[in-house]
Amino acid sequence: MSDATTNTDIRRSRAGDYFALLKPRVMSLVVFTAAIGLLVAPGTIHPLSAVAAILLIAIGGGASGALNMWWDADIDVLMRRTANRPVPAGRVSPEAARNFGLALSVLSVGLLALVTNWAAGAMLGFTIFFYVVIYTMWLKRSTPWNIVIGGASGAFPPIIGWLAVTGGISIEPLLMFGLVFMWTPPHFWALSLFMNDDYSRAKVPMLTVTHGRPATRKQILIYTLLLVPTSLALAFSSVGGVVYLAIAIWLNARFLKGAVEIWRREEAVAKQDGYKTEKKFFRLSLLYLFGLFVGLLAEITLQHLGLPAVSMLNLF
Repeated sequence: MSDATTNTDIRRSRAGDYFALLKPRVMSLVVFTAAIGLLVAPGTIHPLSAVAAILLIAIGGGASGALNMWWDADIDVLMRRTANRPVPAGRVSPEAARNFGLALSVLSVGLLALVTNWAAGAMLGFTIFFYVVIYTMWLKRSTPWNIVIGGASGAFPPIIGWLAVTGGISIEPLLMFGLVFMWTPPHFWALSLFMNDDYSRAKVPMLTVTHGRPATRKQILIYTLLLVPTSLALAFSSVGGVVYLAIAIWLNARFLKGAVEIWRREEAVAKQDGYKTEKKFFRLSLLYLFGLFVGLLAEITLQHLGLPAVSMLNLF
């Protein structure tokens, strides 16, 4: 192998590590919900501005991920799920991850403000601050309700997308925020049920660590019961309709059924079968959120195509 080939491989590996700092899987969810918030917002935005806005929101979300990995390197190295991340694995230094995250934060916030409006830029900046400072630096290591409060950071992207078009807030983006906010605890607590050993080893006070798995199962059901009406409320807003309502009813029925199954599970049985039901519920939670936002996209698509989308508001 030539020196040139070796140097190319090294550069590709290093670029891959910096890309991994952005938490691309998490970023994809941020981008998707922000894009839907932008697309369903009333008003117009130039297509190039819309694409730029979504890209900049993605960069801002990635910046949050890099700063999170910088701060959490000491506990990431203790958990199987995160030990191979670039910083704990030693492929990127903590200082480099921090500087990378800070640079992307300034870049994304400033450019989003210029490309769209200052309200959207300010909201992106606040979202990065909330995730890095409020959640990562404070809540994550101090309270079992870290996911409940800290989950707000993952619920802001639809509001940012909406602001990019309108420059203002109304009930619709707040309902989208509420949907993601209420979805976050069942989603992450399901993960913690089968990853509890990691959190215990790293001394992260997840609910499963501080209150035990049975209490966590109960909280999953409680938050799912709160999530159902929150998600259905969107059907009765200006961005909802019968298509969204049909999708929401089907997904909520499946999600509620799964939460009841989780609640009823005996820990000994769950451990014996490798937490298969919990893992299935975790995967379902991803489908649930994706499906609901696809429902919103279907509604706005029907409107743009001039097809007979039926608003629930017109039925009352």
